[in-house]
Amino acid sequence: MKEKKNENQLSIEQIITQKHRGKNVELDINDAYLTHHLQSKNDSFFRDKANEYAHTLIKESGEDLDATDLKKIKPQEYFLPIQAPFQSITKPKFKFIDLFAGVGGFRMALQNVGGKALFSSEFENNAKFTYAKNYGEVPFGDITKDEIKAAIPAEFDILCGGFPCQAFSIAGHRKGFSDTRGTLFFDIEKIVETHMPKVVFLENVKNLLTHDKGNTYRVIKEILEKKLNYVVYEKVLNSMTHANVPQNRERIFIVAFDPTRVPNHADFTFPEPIKLTRTIHDILEPGKQEDKYYYKENHMYYPELDRTMRSVDTLYQWRRVYVRENKNNVCPTLTANMGAGGHNVPLVRDEFGIRKLTPRECFSFQGYPKDFVISPVLADSKLYMQAGNSVTMPLVQRIAEKIVEVL
Repeated sequence: MKEKKNENQLSIEQIITQKHRGKNVELDINDAYLTHHLQSKNDSFFRDKANEYAHTLIKESGEDLDATDLKKIKPQEYFLPIQAPFQSITKPKFKFIDLFAGVGGFRMALQNVGGKALFSSEFENNAKFTYAKNYGEVPFGDITKDEIKAAIPAEFDILCGGFPCQAFSIAGHRKGFSDTRGTLFFDIEKIVETHMPKVVFLENVKNLLTHDKGNTYRVIKEILEKKLNYVVYEKVLNSMTHANVPQNRERIFIVAFDPTRVPNHADFTFPEPIKLTRTIHDILEPGKQEDKYYYKENHMYYPELDRTMRSVDTLYQWRRVYVRENKNNVCPTLTANMGAGGHNVPLVRDEFGIRKLTPRECFSFQGYPKDFVISPVLADSKLYMQAGNSVTMPLVQRIAEKIVEVL
């Protein structure tokens, strides 16, 4: 078989876009294996599963190949990888895995300080698509499944992720550590126990500290410290006070070190506050936005919005039956339900009227750069959800810089 010429190579980007547009079709573990293999270059960890899926795609494309030909195929020669703007660096200072990856806020932050992602995992299909468009690889799926955990490479330096925390009211009262079952933190525990990375770097809502009178976080910390023998540092930080991002967003960050591999862990400190020099006008898109984002004068809420929203120098929130002004002149905390109507919808008054934030503006308020890819394939409601579920990337990067200093 002759080597496939570049102009005839199959496009991975086109394949996953067509698949994502398919009805009730999701990006799956095969897409993850192939794109991870193409991104990993010379790493053979994903090779066998990637080759198997590549052969299937080649056959589906109409190529008439026999078994001997298929064995000679190398995906790197036959497939055009996704031309993503934020692909992995080639000479990393450290390696990490990206769990509960969302659209990749942790990944971008850690890549910016010299890290290379070996593995990513995300459950939600639309978030996988955005992640692939920006980083060139489809994340693996449900991390609670053993087949997904088995795809994690053996050795890496940092495990990171903004894990969802499901409520468990009896934690710490009856069965101790076993009460973490049913929460996704339990899956983090299993992965850490198996791989023992140097650092575990996690993010969650600040209410994790006080949930169930503090028992929820106490169990999490005891698992990290007493069962896994890590040293834990935690702190609640705000995007507007610690990242120069004009969004009022408080989150707890947990950084745990393996003291046997990071003996100088006591040198770690969370970043200090920095002056907020940026305003909402550094984020808001100039000029008139698409009509769909503006409230029309005949809208049932327009009279109340018009009466209450008088300033062009702050953002507002629609709270079901009234409008709340953000007195600190920054963006209120972005939430995952922004695009679904109801409450917590950030609103702004500009010279053209009263409107919602655009998805691009929401990603900008999370610190993503202008070249972050927001695909028109996705509905605005999905993009709002992705932005609201994300971390504030520059804040994660500032913490990552402090971690790298002690590594």
